Amino acid sequence: MIKLNKELGQASRLLLVLAIVVLVAVVIVYLVMKMADRAPDPKPPSDIKLPVYEQTLGNIRLVFQSAIDRGDILRATKTGQKDFVATAGGKFIQVTVAAQNMGTENTDQNDWDINNIVDSEGRNFIPVEGGNIRTWLPEKNFCGVALKPAFDPIPCTKIYEVSKVAKELKIVVEAGKNRTSTLDIIVK
Repeated sequence: MIKLNKELGQASRLLLVLAIVVLVAVVIVYLVMKMADRAPDPKPPSDIKLPVYEQTLGNIRLVFQSAIDRGDILRATKTGQKDFVATAGGKFIQVTVAAQNMGTENTDQNDWDINNIVDSEGRNFIPVEGGNIRTWLPEKNFCGVALKPAFDPIPCTKIYEVSKVAKELKIVVEAGKNRTSTLDIIVK
């Protein structure tokens, strides 16, 4: 009989050990499954502003196309022409923005344009104008032309003299009366 009691105690111990092992296994499986659940995507802070490369003002859609760092000297391309040199600490940036009429009627002449470049410090850089600069602008340059409805966007290109320390550049665009906005530009 002593032998029988000893075996009964062993069976209880074995069941108790099995119960603990199963409980530990269930907890481990639960924790692994919980860790395997995909974490929610972090939300970007609401104060971060994404860059804007396209803007519709009234019926005119304006799209940033390119900004090219032309350096501090625009080299002469014709005989008799002189190099155009930036002021010390400056460089030339050539910006192209395209415009498209999203409305149903033609726009008026000079109903849209690209204006100054503005940097993160609020400094304004005006376009270089005059007969001298036309040599470096593309032949097909349609700044301010009347836009027909639903045609492809047409480009407007201007060259600006900008400080070399200017950062986070934006181009001021306008369409119609009192409708202005800015487009971010990426200078290459």
